[in-house]
Amino acid sequence: MNIDERLDRLTERHEALTLSVELLTQSQHKNEVLMAQILESINSLARISRVHEQRISDLESRQT
Repeated sequence: MNIDERLDRLTERHEALTLSVELLTQSQHKNEVLMAQILESINSLARISRVHEQRISDLESRQT
């Protein structure tokens, strides 16, 4: 294998690695967006749960 073939092979590997890193970066960004949406949903459910818990407590205190 001569130097030109080795350089071509290294160039191909570099391009493949660059593409892999770009794909991983895009995937990471999507994961961050999804995680933010999940956390927002969890927080919303927690607020709803607290409201319902307070309503139940209020109803129970009126019955006694």
